[in-house]
Amino acid sequence: MIKAININIQKKLGQGIIWLILFSLSITVEAVETGVTSNSIRIGGVMDLNGRSKGLGLGMKAGIEAALKGQKIQGKSIEYITSNDSYTPQKTIDETQNMVDRGIFAMIGNVGTPTAKVSLPILAQNRVPAVGFFTGAGLLRPGVGDVTNYRASYVQETAAVISAALANGIKADEICAFVQNDAYGMAGVTGIKRAFAGVNQLSTQTRNALNQIIEMEGENPQRNSIGPVGVYQRNTNISAPGYKSLKAWEQAQSISCKIVVTVGAYTAIAKFIEYSRYKGETWLVSAVSFTGAGNLSSTLASANIFDGVIMTQVVPPLDSELEIVQRAKNALGSKFGYVSLEGYIVGKMWLKAMNDIKGEITRAKFLESIRSSQYSQGGVDLNFTDDNQGSDLVVMTRLGADSGFQPMQDNEWSVLFNTH
Repeated sequence: MIKAININIQKKLGQGIIWLILFSLSITVEAVETGVTSNSIRIGGVMDLNGRSKGLGLGMKAGIEAALKGQKIQGKSIEYITSNDSYTPQKTIDETQNMVDRGIFAMIGNVGTPTAKVSLPILAQNRVPAVGFFTGAGLLRPGVGDVTNYRASYVQETAAVISAALANGIKADEICAFVQNDAYGMAGVTGIKRAFAGVNQLSTQTRNALNQIIEMEGENPQRNSIGPVGVYQRNTNISAPGYKSLKAWEQAQSISCKIVVTVGAYTAIAKFIEYSRYKGETWLVSAVSFTGAGNLSSTLASANIFDGVIMTQVVPPLDSELEIVQRAKNALGSKFGYVSLEGYIVGKMWLKAMNDIKGEITRAKFLESIRSSQYSQGGVDLNFTDDNQGSDLVVMTRLGADSGFQPMQDNEWSVLFNTH
């Protein structure tokens, strides 16, 4: 009897030890963060890699890959997987969910506003950080979920252009716009409206028209022929309706558009500029950084257009001696440009925050690391202590013959406005 009791006790002890081992293993498994293994960290990016805006996606991808090449975090290699969404929101939804299902630690470098609009809720639901998306839209400031932005906003970019125009004698009602007919374009129009907030000379008709255009809802609503704004449908290059909208506004208000602020993809903006020049217009045209300087300049060059276009950039000039620019130039070679430079900065920004993590790597620790940081990234000042946007840098550039977009001097504005 005593022997049988001892055997039962031993069995129970053995079972207890087994359960203890299994419980310990389960804790260990659960403690490992999604996308982090003993050997690697997996991150993802969804962008246009073969559509009309592929130059932007390929540029961001090249820059991020160059920044991460050969780098390790706590001895772990970095796996950056990307997928194509052709700048189409429905595809973005599918590809974002695929990335989540594959178990990524963070999403980095996505391209576009309408695409971000549909991906952010999915990432937020799954607690996946969104880092350094290539868009200056307000919907990422602060954004749904755990969003960290590198770049200045479209509001800041358009405000810089409008402030310069007003300072050089252009009247508020002489500032028009040609934009993509979606959340991206409306982010630009909202920026224009905010830039006009303290301008008393703006007519009531213009102010009301801007409000009406911004407040319209739905997919590709009829925003043409309402105010000083012409629109085109995303993923098309049809510029004539938007052009006619601006001409109708000029006639109705007895004004001339002295500068047209554009917010769109490089192929569409290039076609608009080409079409307006064909129609004999001398409008000065501005573009925001998302348009893509290298792609826009090369597309315009094929139409023999080398002047009358300015663009805001959110990275330092390409000929800058800053350390981050020189490193990006060496790492990227022939792929070096404004977009790939931004991708490079975003990649290094993520790396620094990850390398500052002490102990176990988790998403929570990453967010804590980056949200409390203020530093210089190779000469580019980043400050995340007061909001989720690191940089407020906006640089003005001008299209020149055979040189692409080059930094502008303050005294060049008056010359541009007097010749266009």
